[in-house]
Amino acid sequence: MNDWRTIAVKPSDTMQKVMQVIDTGRMQIALVVDDNDHLIGTVTDGDIRRAILKGRGLDTPVQEYMNKNPTTGLIDEEPSSWQRTMLRHTLRHLPLLDAGGCIAKLTFLEPPREPVRDNPVVLMAGGLGTRLRPLTEKKPKPLLTIGNKPILETIIENFVSQGFHKFYVCINYKGDMIREHFKDGSQWDASITYIEENKRLGTAGALSLIKDKIDLPFFVMNGDLLTKVDFVRLSEFHKQQQNTITMCVREYRYQIPYGVVSLDRHRITGISEKPIQYYQVNAGIYMLDHEIINDIPHNQFYDMTTLIEVILAKNITVGSFPLREYWMDVGRVEDFEQAHSEYFDQFEQ
Repeated sequence: MNDWRTIAVKPSDTMQKVMQVIDTGRMQIALVVDDNDHLIGTVTDGDIRRAILKGRGLDTPVQEYMNKNPTTGLIDEEPSSWQRTMLRHTLRHLPLLDAGGCIAKLTFLEPPREPVRDNPVVLMAGGLGTRLRPLTEKKPKPLLTIGNKPILETIIENFVSQGFHKFYVCINYKGDMIREHFKDGSQWDASITYIEENKRLGTAGALSLIKDKIDLPFFVMNGDLLTKVDFVRLSEFHKQQQNTITMCVREYRYQIPYGVVSLDRHRITGISEKPIQYYQVNAGIYMLDHEIINDIPHNQFYDMTTLIEVILAKNITVGSFPLREYWMDVGRVEDFEQAHSEYFDQFEQ
């Protein structure tokens, strides 16, 4: 295994230096890291060519043209998960990160295998889509078209492409339109069962309606998310870590626009100019062991966060699965417009 540090560069390094690093490293990639080895981005020969075509000079800092959202793996995963990720994203190499987002290793592509998988997928598609009005006045949010197809269709196709075929779609607001569009799912090589919510049941309450239908660990995902998440990796990680619930989390970065002052009473002990704060936030994608449905009140409003709080109070394991792939919550009009502009680059390559 080659040492990843031989291909590490800083955000301020010039294009000329990055080209030298890529040429010397002979791995066709450079890793952009900060002083704490936190991965900030990646650069390939293709990124450099595109930057040059746009008129960027050899003195351009790498942070201006690097891939800021590179596909990565986790060092704690099985090597088979790394291989699947590289195959799905047509990559020759994959940076492996620790839980803090720091580089641990760089791995390379090997031959693949792809079995059919029976883990059920529960998609929450019953929301009112209030924040997307007037777009949702005539159709439910999961049927809004982004790119060339409804959001929910992209979600189902993504799961099917990874071997999953058994779906439960929870519907309420304008649910008949969803049922009419997807029917039994056979057009997508899937089997779809519809769960009718006669009242709003939150993000977990509808799971009580399928208590006797599921006997394997299963996915739960909001029906308004566009993502390139590798669900097989999530499934394998959930099993390997022996979690009862695994929540997908994303890193959210917030830069404070002022100099932050550290105080000891009235004495200033330090100052940090416009520091960046890192948070892990809920991505709306989960994997659960099927027994957990017994803890959900039947046909009552119940959110997934409430379920997790109850499980944590019992000292039962709830794990986190960090996401670094493309992810977009299409919850607001501005998100809808952004997803439109990004769709073909992400899903039709």
